[in-house]
Amino acid sequence: MNRLKIFVSKLQAGIATKRASSLAFSRINSYPDVLSISTPDFKSSQHINEAVQRLALDDEILAIIRRALDEDTGSGDITTNSIVEAGATAAAQIIAKQNGIASGLIIAHAVFLMIDGGVRFSSNISDGDEVRCGQVLMELKGSARAILTGERTALNFLGRMSGIATLTHKFVEAVGGTKAVILDTRKTAPGLRTIDKLAVRNGGGGNHRFGLYDMVLIKDNHIDSAGSISDAVRRVRASESHLEIEVEAKTIKEVQEALDRGVGRILLDNMSLAQMREAVAINDGRAKLEASGNVTLENVREIAETGVDLISVGALTHSAPAFDVSLRWVK
Repeated sequence: MNRLKIFVSKLQAGIATKRASSLAFSRINSYPDVLSISTPDFKSSQHINEAVQRLALDDEILAIIRRALDEDTGSGDITTNSIVEAGATAAAQIIAKQNGIASGLIIAHAVFLMIDGGVRFSSNISDGDEVRCGQVLMELKGSARAILTGERTALNFLGRMSGIATLTHKFVEAVGGTKAVILDTRKTAPGLRTIDKLAVRNGGGGNHRFGLYDMVLIKDNHIDSAGSISDAVRRVRASESHLEIEVEAKTIKEVQEALDRGVGRILLDNMSLAQMREAVAINDGRAKLEASGNVTLENVREIAETGVDLISVGALTHSAPAFDVSLRWVK
């Protein structure tokens, strides 16, 4: 009972602290000098909207960029708007600080254009191009406030996407000369799946399903729930879904069962190289075979040489190192 009283006391104290913090935050944000520093209204300027629309980006990508700017800008870029005159212009360069594959240049364009549609760009680099350390990825001119306010958001996108594209390219190169296609997975950053998968394509890889809605993938838990691969496949077909069906198989016996059910794509989950070769042999070209699980740059070539059609690599999007980029002021 004493422990319960202590727990309740601590809980009440925590609630009181959160209320006090919330009140303090509210008071800080009510200061007139903070509110007087304006932030660009991303939705009100038709000129800005038209500039962004000319990039022909997917609506989901535009929403991601807008959320990122809202997150960073909040009530306004207090530092920049306090120091830099509203009409000041500037020029800057975005520089690659390592070798790799560029990705996210068009996203960076959209970041700055959402803030000010008058920003202008020049670049000899396109998404998917190989770049060298020290190379200028793009030059931009326009509102000094817009460039400074959008800098971190643009570099965050470029760093993440170029990192994914660079790692993807390494995997693609590692399986060169085989028929294997490198695929991503759904192991993406929450809310960033569209741009993560775009970066994979820029790196020369392919996209697995985008979500739970565009392909049927029957995994071990689904099989356990249905009772067997055969029953799981039967239930999907009975639902009148016309989507492609892929079945996860952990053993050669499960591969055979999926083939017997006429499944057109089979995921070989964490199989040994010997098992993969056996699966390829019994498959005899009937279904697409996808290798998955613990795929690394060190073993991906051996996996590809077993004869599988596809190799999915979660690390492309969940473990790619950020690509080092910076923005340099041009005087």
